[in-house]
Amino acid sequence: MATLYKVTFLNAGKIYELYARKIGAGTLWGFTEISELVFEVHDGLVVDPTEERLRDEFGNTRVLHLPMQSIVRIEEVERKGQSAIRDATSGERVVTPFPLPAKPPR
Repeated sequence: MATLYKVTFLNAGKIYELYARKIGAGTLWGFTEISELVFEVHDGLVVDPTEERLRDEFGNTRVLHLPMQSIVRIEEVERKGQSAIRDATSGERVVTPFPLPAKPPR
């Protein structure tokens, strides 16, 4: 079974959690190379909006070069969990899975 990594990094005031198969010290000094990003493949109607947003942003990326100081943590994991985008200060998820109902006027 191929090794799987969970990569947590800071980008534009948000914390990203992605999964990848390869991680290494890159040829660019001060950067870590993240490649073979892993995304869920959904055949049904249930779609994770966070996963979709990450796939839209990074789906065509062959190698992601992250500055070492932006990486929060790299974990070797047994299986893929849910990818996430969080606010860096509050830790709250940025992409909400379901639309929130509007509050009635008072």
